[in-house]
Amino acid sequence: MDQPTGLGAIRNLDYTILLCEDVAVMRAFYVDVLGFDVRHEIPGLWTELQVGASLLALRLRGRPYDGPAPEPGAASIQLAFRVPPAEVEVAAAQLAEREVEPLEPVTDLADFGHRVLFFADPEGNVIEIYAEI
Repeated sequence: MDQPTGLGAIRNLDYTILLCEDVAVMRAFYVDVLGFDVRHEIPGLWTELQVGASLLALRLRGRPYDGPAPEPGAASIQLAFRVPPAEVEVAAAQLAEREVEPLEPVTDLADFGHRVLFFADPEGNVIEIYAEI
């Protein structure tokens, strides 16, 4: 059987890149608050973070095709990170200790079968910590 080529050869989403106004501030949040490990970086321009088997990269916004930053209060992306069910409440408590305000209380979304916690990073991107219930 022939192997897929070109676009047909895509099999995984290897990493997600967040376009940032301030990579250092975002790096501090994702490393110091969320505890992600830095894999590689070019200070102020690019930071690669290991998140389980995936990579989350922070890149300085500035290429001609990046477009303008979103208006304050408008998210560009929502990132969802899965944890075991008992860990959603633990994560909420840890974020509170680190003075990160939730966007809404921990809740169960029965239609999705998820227990969820939503909060925002320093540039307004929505972050979800969820568990399948």
